Amino acid sequence: MKLNPESLARASSRHPWRTLGIWVVLIASMGFVSSQLLGDVLTQDIEFTNEPESVRAQEVLDERFSDGAETASTEFFIVQSDTLSVDDPRFESAVRGLQAEIAEVDGDILASDPFTYYDLAEQAPEQAAGLVSRDGRGTLIGVPLTDVELSTIEELRAVAREARPDGFTVQVAGQGVMFADFTEIAEEDLRRGESIGIAAALIIMIVVFAAVVAAIVPIVMAIFAIVVALGLVSLIGQMAEFNLFVTNMVSMIGLAVGIDYSLFIVSRYREERKKGFPKLEAIGASGATANRAVFFSGLTVVLALLGMLIIPASIFRSLAAGAILVTLASLAASMTLLPAILGLLGDRVNWPRLAKRARVDSDHDPRGGFWDRITRGVMARPVVYLLLAVAVLGGLGSFYFQLNRGTSQSVSTLPDDFESKQAFLTLEREFAGGLTDPARIIVTGEVDSPEAQAAIGDLQAAVAGMDVFAPETQVIPSEDGTAVEVDAFFRGDPSTNAAFQAIRDLRSDVVPETFDGVEGVEVLVGGNTAFFTDFLDVADRYQWIVLAFVLGLSFVLLTVVFRSIVVPLKAIVMNLLSVGAAYGAVTLVFQEGVGIDFFNSIGFQFQQVSAIEAWLPLFLFSVLFGLSMDYHVFLLSRIREEYDKTRDNTEAVAYGLRTTAGIITGAALIMVAVFIGFAAGRLGPLQQMGFGLAVAVFMDATIVRSLLVPASMRLLGDWNWYLPRWLNWLPQVKVEGHEPTMAAPEREPVSVER
Repeated sequence: MKLNPESLARASSRHPWRTLGIWVVLIASMGFVSSQLLGDVLTQDIEFTNEPESVRAQEVLDERFSDGAETASTEFFIVQSDTLSVDDPRFESAVRGLQAEIAEVDGDILASDPFTYYDLAEQAPEQAAGLVSRDGRGTLIGVPLTDVELSTIEELRAVAREARPDGFTVQVAGQGVMFADFTEIAEEDLRRGESIGIAAALIIMIVVFAAVVAAIVPIVMAIFAIVVALGLVSLIGQMAEFNLFVTNMVSMIGLAVGIDYSLFIVSRYREERKKGFPKLEAIGASGATANRAVFFSGLTVVLALLGMLIIPASIFRSLAAGAILVTLASLAASMTLLPAILGLLGDRVNWPRLAKRARVDSDHDPRGGFWDRITRGVMARPVVYLLLAVAVLGGLGSFYFQLNRGTSQSVSTLPDDFESKQAFLTLEREFAGGLTDPARIIVTGEVDSPEAQAAIGDLQAAVAGMDVFAPETQVIPSEDGTAVEVDAFFRGDPSTNAAFQAIRDLRSDVVPETFDGVEGVEVLVGGNTAFFTDFLDVADRYQWIVLAFVLGLSFVLLTVVFRSIVVPLKAIVMNLLSVGAAYGAVTLVFQEGVGIDFFNSIGFQFQQVSAIEAWLPLFLFSVLFGLSMDYHVFLLSRIREEYDKTRDNTEAVAYGLRTTAGIITGAALIMVAVFIGFAAGRLGPLQQMGFGLAVAVFMDATIVRSLLVPASMRLLGDWNWYLPRWLNWLPQVKVEGHEPTMAAPEREPVSVER
């Protein structure tokens, strides 16, 4: 047996119980594996696979300032009293007792001993002074951590709750605590988005199929694919950790492609049955046609996601790997498990029938229906509709050039009732808001030379003159005397665009100017703010590399599949238009505030920001290009299939659109509902992501598929399928499939008004 979509479908449908048994064992095994191993392979950390300046600075900090132990973050316990000052012995006793409790936490989570004002008062008075509040009735306990995993943060919070001294308030502040709350909100919002998506998918598919079983099957297939993908993540994670959000990516993409692929195949099976083919022949026919289209659609999704693997940041690679795994799992299930289920169900897939179109003897070709009329009207005036569609998409996409990249993931965007925000506001009010995460300027080499000491003094003066920093700085020499750490404290939130720009200014202007002419030293700017600045810069720098990579590979694949250079070029341009429209819509709503009051009045909680998440354009491009091309391949496969039969381009376009538009629209509506569920969350980054995805999919399924495709294909005619002679050597990719033939009434050609 030759291995191809048709042969897989036929073999699976002829041996359904054997196929189902294999999948049951696989799903049960992967479910067990993920339940046992998944939690251990997930991390909240974001790592670089290259070494930007912040990473090199952290290596020096770990080596020379932390007794060789790596410090992922320093969290702070805020201890306050309404009546006692820090100099009161009772205050010191309370702090010492809490310090001892912190030192006894389980596990190797402490990079070094917790430190207090009382430990540093004599040996480092400047550093000690920074640990006392402005009114003298509060102090900080610094807790250097080896990691900022959720379990670690929960241990610290448990100590704060259980060991709080009488008469004192205790809060925990820091980047780890803030990210823990971000993660909690994100998980809650994404779970709600998934629930909304599944519920919406069921309703929409009941409307599309007019049958309950046919509506349930794609959802079950998507859930199976998600379970298998999470199991694979757990196994691969034994060699390399995954970012915590990979589970959400697997669920989101799994619902999108898993439902879509099954939707397309079930729809084609029902169509073949309406043509009069027996059950197994109908499954074979859908395997030779819809399964083939799904296979190449999946390849385009994988190719688009491969671009994210180029970026040297673990979060991009984790998200891409998770999405690729669930796409491959969805493909495998669609190629084998779904034909087996159809083989068992047969016409019972249409039970219970809710409308006449669910009957096997109903018409499979909706001539004269809604989509047929739309297609005829567009092809009658192709130039008008082409210009109209390009004007709408291009006009919206032009706002991309006003997009400012930055981040909205700062503590100010957290809801007021979260502990990390309350603790940060206390820090900002009573201490220095950026105390938990200063910019750490590391000087190594001949730091004791007069020139180096003078330069360090000049650096402190220059930092004090920058508006974003507090005037006080700390100078901490290493124990071996080979390095000096200069801590510059931010005024307020260290995760704002102003803070990121301050890091860039330090690196490009302040440090080079103050250390100009000083020999034998190296200066690195590190800290968490510097780390995130490097992350934003990497995402921005690699955006165009990923763009070229994905577009190039997609063009090659589509050229081989459709044996045309015109179809791939048009597909790429159309998908770029829909992605650009998504960029523009996100910019208009979230950055410019256009329509934000309207969205909030209908239940959303959108926040206007000065800059859009820097990673979002790259993420949206990779995901949307794959999903949009997914629909395009499915539609063009049907058009090409009909064109090969009739050699009539206009008839092929009309037939392809009227037989697939309803299914594509239903699939798109499902994804729009899923993404809107994400946009309805409370975090700015997820709001922007969900809204951008929803807009792009909606534009792609309406303007692109209903207007651009028929208008452009009508204008180009047979030129759509042009392949230069010098490319005739390209392989004929038919995947060995063929649709069974049977006598059928001759169709009348589509009449086009002139």
